[in-house]
Amino acid sequence: MVVALALIAMASLAHATADRAPPLPPDVARLAPGMKPQGGGLLTWFGLSIYDGWYWAQARGWPGAGPYALDLHYHRDLVGAKIAERSVEEIAKLGYGTAEERARWGTRMAQLFPDVRRGDRLTGVSLDDGAVQYFHNGAPIGEIADPGFARAFFAIWLDPKSTRADFREKLLGRQ
Repeated sequence: MVVALALIAMASLAHATADRAPPLPPDVARLAPGMKPQGGGLLTWFGLSIYDGWYWAQARGWPGAGPYALDLHYHRDLVGAKIAERSVEEIAKLGYGTAEERARWGTRMAQLFPDVRRGDRLTGVSLDDGAVQYFHNGAPIGEIADPGFARAFFAIWLDPKSTRADFREKLLGRQ
């Protein structure tokens, strides 16, 4: 009985977190209809609040069927090139791509990712064709059309080997 109550409480918490997800920007919602927030939460680094994030998909799990998205709401100012650099470092830790691919991906991300300010929102959408489309505060900012990149990029947060397993569990609605 206690285990059942604990499972119900965990499911309720995950549902409550997903319910707090702000609606996706209209262009994102049109691009990938049928997505629902699966989970979300706060990412911190050494006690500093970095961003709130939500994982959107048509079904639970990763990778799910159909398109999926990661929607990040920043709590602090960050340099776009540094976000790209950190992304490449995390992709490398997970073992995705070759050194040449990661260099190419890093260059492209640095071109696309703007500097963010507190309150800004970056949304990445993985589409069925393997492309990732990015949005800054709801406006499209570009695309990286490489299925290897799409898997590697979202793996930063969603792969079982993610360096932030705690945040992964929140995004997948398990915490």
